Amino acid sequence: LDLAHRLETPEVELPLSPRPAPRPPVAHRPRELALTRISTLIRDPYAIYARYILRLFRLEPLHRSPDARLRGSVLPKILETFVGQRRPEDRPSARRLLMATAEAVLAQEVPWPAARALWLARLERAADFFLDHDGMEGGIPVSLEEKGRIRLETLDFSLFGTPDRIDALPDGRLHILDYKTGTPPSEKQQELFDKQLLLAACMAERGGFRQLGPAEVAKITYIGLGSSPKIVSTPMTAEATGKAWEDLH
Repeated sequence: LDLAHRLETPEVELPLSPRPAPRPPVAHRPRELALTRISTLIRDPYAIYARYILRLFRLEPLHRSPDARLRGSVLPKILETFVGQRRPEDRPSARRLLMATAEAVLAQEVPWPAARALWLARLERAADFFLDHDGMEGGIPVSLEEKGRIRLETLDFSLFGTPDRIDALPDGRLHILDYKTGTPPSEKQQELFDKQLLLAACMAERGGFRQLGPAEVAKITYIGLGSSPKIVSTPMTAEATGKAWEDLH
């Protein structure tokens, strides 16, 4: 241990290098970002610089594997397909339809039998939780995985994104939902950096989803369907969306 310590101790103390802080010309900065990239911009702006200005792309692995990214795209597709179907009135039939839909989507999207079995078992555990809470607000899905876009005119910048689901509530307001395979962000995390649905609400109120037109958003909800299902809902106010929009600018 003493020898290892001596080998790792520099003979001369070197000053720490300053943290990289590139300032590319405005003309070379990205003219648009996705909703999911805003948290990266807040927490790790250097990653945005590397991706959009240096054009550095993460290499795909030589052998694909059923990773978190795939799981995160398959789950919304399962629920989107299920919600888009006519649902049986009784719970047992609705549950069977949900699981049959899951099996069909997994068979099409996930070519790993072990991963299919594991993910299907996870959804089996979360199925009742999802069915218990789905549509409790009386909402009707009016947008499933439909892309929206809005322009920040004063900055020559566009924000775009595709919420998993937008419901129209009985009072005409909107409810924006996002499905998570893990733990949904807390309200504090949403306040500080995870602004995906908050900014989606800003877009909806300003006509960013053309098929819906400008509409007031009542609440945003993250639905975590992991090993410990959890829902995090946040009521929307004009002050909250106004501040989020100002902060984005």
